[in-house]
Amino acid sequence: MIAGAAAPPDHEAIRLETEATPFTGAEQWFSLAGKTAVRNVGAATLTPVLPQGEATGAAVIVAAGGGYLMQSMENEAWPQARWLADRGVAAFVLKYRLEPTPTADDAFVAALRQRFAAAADSEQARGFETPAYMVEDARAAIALVRSSAAEWRLDPSRIGYLGFSAGAMLGLATAVQPPCESAPNFLATVYPSMAAVAVGVDAPPLFIALAADDPLYGHQGFGLAESWLHAGRPVELHVYEKGGHGFGMGAPGTTTMGLMSAIHDWLQCGGWLERRGIAE
Repeated sequence: MIAGAAAPPDHEAIRLETEATPFTGAEQWFSLAGKTAVRNVGAATLTPVLPQGEATGAAVIVAAGGGYLMQSMENEAWPQARWLADRGVAAFVLKYRLEPTPTADDAFVAALRQRFAAAADSEQARGFETPAYMVEDARAAIALVRSSAAEWRLDPSRIGYLGFSAGAMLGLATAVQPPCESAPNFLATVYPSMAAVAVGVDAPPLFIALAADDPLYGHQGFGLAESWLHAGRPVELHVYEKGGHGFGMGAPGTTTMGLMSAIHDWLQCGGWLERRGIAE
């Protein structure tokens, strides 16, 4: 189930100006279900994945999930970033700080199973909040991209966020928790918790996608979408019949394979991909 993996080259990664989490061990890269992931991240980084052809001027921070104990980079960050860049959207992969886990593989897998079991239990999940230091990392990433818009030829008013599972919940916390000066201009969440949240009148437009058979959040109802509706804010909800949790770019044989195209259509229809306001 789990095997060691080499850390990817990090010469393009930008160290974010947030505090390092005090770990006793080093950051650990590994393979889970054949996909590269990382745990015990003590320092946040941001890696640009920029368009090679014509650019729209829009940017998206991409954040993987993993129960705040790991980040599934090969399933929920790298391919999505490349997909966006191929379509003219500057992508920035966020590697945010994580809760520490045991360095031994067996003990880590046990902790991960316990965390996902708690997420599937509505009573336990209700009291779980995104750690503040992770929100700090996400806001630092958005602030960096926005302040460096001229360097990357971006429109600072079109800086969005795409998150999966825990990465999606991190995006929600970044968007709704005060202060919101570094909130994204638009927010796409894939299989997030569907629990209702407090939403302000300035909350960004929201895209939500999940599968009805998601064992973690498919049974929660649609409180998240309703929170946006009740606040009078734009929201789009996609519920796929099948796909489970963690389908990433899409589960073969299901309509989740159209996820990234649906996100792109939402961005296009919202005017986020129009070439305007590009910093010179």
